[in-house]
Amino acid sequence: MSFVHLHVHSCYSLLDGAIRLNDLVKTAKDMGMPAVALTDHGQMFGLWKFFAEAKKVGIKPILGVEAYVTTLGRASRDKNETRHHLTLLAQNLTGYHNLCRMISLANIEGFYYKPRVDYELLSRYSEGVFALSGCMQGEVPMAVLSGNKA
Repeated sequence: MSFVHLHVHSCYSLLDGAIRLNDLVKTAKDMGMPAVALTDHGQMFGLWKFFAEAKKVGIKPILGVEAYVTTLGRASRDKNETRHHLTLLAQNLTGYHNLCRMISLANIEGFYYKPRVDYELLSRYSEGVFALSGCMQGEVPMAVLSGNKA
């Protein structure tokens, strides 16, 4: 049985991840993983290098991002907004292009302290994209922790 890590932050996730991309794929290879995902916070700067490094050692690269999702809409400038994390993975080339579009718009239209997407962007660019509940800052874990079972 193989393990594949689907939520890894690299040195491109400032103050959250530290691993260099070549060390990430080497470690995944050494541990017998057939694939590994890169999901840095709010951006995708390391994906091309990650892709090349993974291919070089025979690991399947899974391209992704941990998006910041705002519940008020990406144009909102409300300082009291609720923001959740959502792990997004590209299933195919269309998914990768859609992730690029979402994160670009998050930086252009949704930047307020962090690059944010909203449900409209997630819906518009969902083709070829898998969404995972994410970390403890995800919408599902936060609802469970607050006792909201709806």
